[in-house]
This record gives sequence, structure tokens and C-alpha cells, in this order.
Amino acid sequence: MRKFRMVKNARHAFLLLGTSLLLATSLRAQVSPVNSNLAQHRLSHLQHGINASEWFAQVYDPKGYVKEHFDSWNTVRDIALIKSMGFDHVRLSVNTQPMFRNGHADEIPADYLGYLDTAVKMILDQGLAVVIDIHPESDFKTKLANDDDFVEQFADYWRSLAHHYSALDPERVFFEILNEPETRDRYRWSGIQAKLAAAIREGAPQHTIIAAGARYSNDDELLFLNPLPDRNVIYNFHFYDPHVFTHQGATWGVNYWHWEKGLEYPSNFESAEKTAAEVPDAVNRLYILRYGMEHWDAARIDMEIGQVAQWAKRWNVPLVCNEFGVYRKNADPQARAAWIHDVRTSLERHGIGWAMWDYSGGFGVVTKMNGKAVPDNVILKALALNSTTTQGSATAAPQ
Repeated sequence: MRKFRMVKNARHAFLLLGTSLLLATSLRAQVSPVNSNLAQHRLSHLQHGINASEWFAQVYDPKGYVKEHFDSWNTVRDIALIKSMGFDHVRLSVNTQPMFRNGHADEIPADYLGYLDTAVKMILDQGLAVVIDIHPESDFKTKLANDDDFVEQFADYWRSLAHHYSALDPERVFFEILNEPETRDRYRWSGIQAKLAAAIREGAPQHTIIAAGARYSNDDELLFLNPLPDRNVIYNFHFYDPHVFTHQGATWGVNYWHWEKGLEYPSNFESAEKTAAEVPDAVNRLYILRYGMEHWDAARIDMEIGQVAQWAKRWNVPLVCNEFGVYRKNADPQARAAWIHDVRTSLERHGIGWAMWDYSGGFGVVTKMNGKAVPDNVILKALALNSTTTQGSATAAPQ
């Protein structure tokens, strides 16, 4: 009986030792840096980019996603202008919904793929890299956050789309899993992202994937994330802080933004007090006054971005900021340029690639007037890119 107990105890101890070793190995895997040399090399193609919005996503024209729009919104002349201004890549926003077949998500309509192929080729032909950024509306992302079957379908879609582009140069074509996830549960998003990344990898074994944290790709959300097991990944965050400044005049998001006008940057109380006086709600006035007291300047921005850079250094992974910018409707042009300069400077100081939002939309680096794209040379200077002159373009984009 004692011998049996001793054998039983020995077996129990052996099992505990094995479990401890497995746990220790798992923990080491969680905290050890990921070797991302290939992705780090490819980051050199994503140093200073621009977002091509309202072309294959955010299309609010009543005609919607149709050939006429795809052919006219941006043309070869627009892409040539992007190249001449000194950008090295285009982040191409692509809304899944017009080409997503429920129950057959892997069967992407050939005509729609043809329009997208033309745009991708147009970008590559100018010697630019392209990020194919899956950029659906909120209802699509909300369904992902709550419906496991829908996640499976989205994985089917991504596998098919990645395979379609797998023959293109992996040095210059990148796949971004999802723009600004709206999954409040960070753990669920980590699982969803891992599932989608695996599907992309099945479709395109050689291409680099771009991943992000939960909740709108905010910088602090990336800090929560553990890197994917896939080594060929670049990590991405968006930076619009503080929104009270960058979204003056915006009619989406928080309602009081549309009252704001002319806030100064760097922040100061006098400017904030003047803007707050025009806002009817007391709580919203307080938010604006806080901005005036919070010392938003180059040092504050660099502190925020520096925390994300430390996260990337800890994990030895490459990093991009795929969106930053200031809505130009009610922003003072010089204050807007100063904020963009300070963000761009901080990103480059920390070795982080970037893509400004956006080309010709409400945050644009150009304005389209009478069929021509007029570059904003003040913003190009803030980006340390090439000042340039007006070039012919396609149909004017409404601002």
C-alpha cells in the first residue's frame, strides 16, 4: 500500500513537473521577442504614405459603388501626383460589403475585383507600394464582434482575396486585416485577428500582413496586444489625439465637434475658452476647456507615440501609423499644419512608418477644384514632402 502511494505520488509529481514545464514554455513564448526581420525590411516601403479614401470605401454618392465612380474618383493623374509629392505608398480603403456574398464569401464578384485590380495596378505602375485595407462600415464590424459564423465567413473572404493578389510583388503589396475594429472585448478581437491572419496566410504565403489593436486601432489598444505567432506582420495604430482639436467641425462621432472652430495648437486656455463659449452644453464646454489646460504640444504627442514605440521595441516588431490628420473644415490652417508636423516628426524619430489621412477628402492633402487637384503646400511642408503645382485630375470631389 505504501509502495503504491509512493508510486502514485511520484506520478503526481511528474505530472506537476510536466505541467509546470509546459506553462513555463508557454510564458516564455508569450514574452520572448518575435523575429520580424522580413517585415522590418518591408517597412522601408511604408515610410510616408497617403490614404486613398472615398474611392472603394466611404462612397456616399447615391449611385454607390459603380464603375463610373471607380473610373472617375481617382485617375492615373492623381496617382502620378501622389508620387510627385513624395509619397511612397497608398493605403487603399476597400469596403467589403459591396462584394461580400453572405454564405459564399469566398466567391468575390469578378467585375468588382476587376475594378479593384485596375486601381491596384495604377498604384503599382507608379512605383508606389499599396496597402489593401479592408475598411467596412460599422454594421459589418459590429457583426464581427458578435457573430462567430460571420467571423468564419470573413476568413473565407480574406483567404480568397489574398489568394487573388498572391502573385503580386510581396515587397510592395500589403494586406491590412481590418480598419479600426469595433470589438469592445480585447480578448475576442485577439482571437478574431489571429483567425483572419491565418486565413490571409493560407491565401498568400509570402505577403506581409498588417494587424492592429481593438477599438478603433487606438494607440493605447495596441499596448494591450500580444503579437501574432506569424512573424511576417507589421503592427498598426491610428493617431488623432486629441479629437477635440483634430475633429473640429466634424458631423460624426461626438455631437459637439460640429460647434468647434479655430482651436489653437499647441493648446492654450484663451483659445479654448473662446471656442467653448460657442458650445451650448456645459459638459461639452468643459471638454474643450480641458484641452486648453492639457498642454497638447510636440512633447505631449511624442510621449504618447513613444509609449507605442516602446511596445514595438519590447516585442521586436515593426510599426506603422496608418492614419493621422486634422479635419480641415473648421481648423486653423497653421494650427493644423503644426499638429501634423509634430506627429510626423515624432513618428519618424521613433522609426515608425506613416500614412496621412487622406488624399482628397475632408482631411485632404489636396483639394479638387474644377476637375483639378490642388496640393496644399503648407501641409506638404509639414510632412517634409515636395511642394508642387496644380495638376489635371478627374471629377471634382465634394468637400
